[in-house]
Amino acid sequence: MSASDLPATHNSVTHTKQLPIVEGQLDNSFAAIDWQVPWLSHITQLIYISNTIERLSRSKSQRNSLDNLGDLGDSESLDNVKSIDEYDINASDINTPDTIAKVLKTAITQQADHLQQPLPHTKPAHDHKSQTLQFVSQDALPEGEAYEQFIGTTGNIPTRDNLHDLFNGSIWLTFPKTKAMLNYYHMLEIAKQGISERRGRVRDTITVFDENGAVLVTSDASIGKALVDFDWQTSLVKPRAKWDNPTQPSSSAQAAVYIFGHALLEQLVHPRKPLCAHSIVIHVAPEFFTLSLAERMRYLDDRVAEYMDTLLSNDDVKPRQLAPLPILGVPHFWAENADTDFYEDSYVFRSGRRKKDKN
Repeated sequence: MSASDLPATHNSVTHTKQLPIVEGQLDNSFAAIDWQVPWLSHITQLIYISNTIERLSRSKSQRNSLDNLGDLGDSESLDNVKSIDEYDINASDINTPDTIAKVLKTAITQQADHLQQPLPHTKPAHDHKSQTLQFVSQDALPEGEAYEQFIGTTGNIPTRDNLHDLFNGSIWLTFPKTKAMLNYYHMLEIAKQGISERRGRVRDTITVFDENGAVLVTSDASIGKALVDFDWQTSLVKPRAKWDNPTQPSSSAQAAVYIFGHALLEQLVHPRKPLCAHSIVIHVAPEFFTLSLAERMRYLDDRVAEYMDTLLSNDDVKPRQLAPLPILGVPHFWAENADTDFYEDSYVFRSGRRKKDKN
């Protein structure tokens, strides 16, 4: 890959705007989210989503004392923020359920407005047309219809008021092309096999990555190879200085991890050392790390979608082709991993199984 493959950088002006307000009430599970953790820093519309969720998960008396969501204050803010009605969220239904769907619907519309682009679309399978992606109530999913089939044919993403669906929607915002690609392969497999308890290798691989995936991005091929080979010292410990710190991004970095799996993000609300992602490795030019975070993610969405298209089109695809990665071992993700003894835990940082796979 050459540097010319990367999107051009640009400088954004920071604006302070009041954001459209979504009303509703969320349970205490949402209040447990620490939005400052490094593994959430790549989420598109993070400040809007975090401010909104924090407000909605406060007690009613606390919410009533707030006049607005606060300042957006980042380079991804909008020059012109629309009212709640302009985002097609009706004042008449703001106290009904489906609060998370409304939050995500506002966020995806804001993002499209900011980029001056249409809303993202599905990747059509068979004779289906491309559909505009949008978040809707879980009640919109017809009884007996497969979740993935419904998304593929309507563009509507059924969304419940729980942590799992909040993080799922956040990944749709961040990796819309990749998520649409995964759904496309679900559609192909459903057409071949129908719906049954046994999903088959393709859908199993999709599900593992969709729920628990991570993307290692590196301009140093040795780091990627070492990760695949279960060589934790060569991938995570010795080259620590080459790893990007999400709280202080560096243009000279050579490696970073971005979480894709929404179930993994849900589990990380309460971090545990044994949590393990299933990862892919994307090789990039050094110039990748000179991009802003938003530009990195837009570029990566294209690359990961291409990677998964290639992977899932192989007849021998299987979940074991995804490389295990103890997620709290990613440099700068967890304070304790600054001590090299952190990686001496053989229960978490296990020896490889690749030789067995080859036999």
